[in-house]
Amino acid sequence: MSSVERITISLPDRMVSEIKAAIEAGEFTNVSEVVRDALRQWHRVRTVIALNDEELRGLVEEGRASGQPVDGEQVLTRLQGKFAALPDS
Repeated sequence: MSSVERITISLPDRMVSEIKAAIEAGEFTNVSEVVRDALRQWHRVRTVIALNDEELRGLVEEGRASGQPVDGEQVLTRLQGKFAALPDS
């Protein structure tokens, strides 16, 4: 189990308002969730930026070799239909 450390940060009013709006909209349940999500996205961006051209080319080739592209909207529609057909628990 990982340990948790409490930290304090200062943010501009605009960012605080955006965080509160996201929580009020139900996107997150608390400030910690917002910050953790933002840090995960920041880490993903840093990871991609750290890739060199050859690594990026390899990833593109891997994607091309994985098969024919699939339309995302069609997949979501199919999954929503399957989910709706599930019996209520």
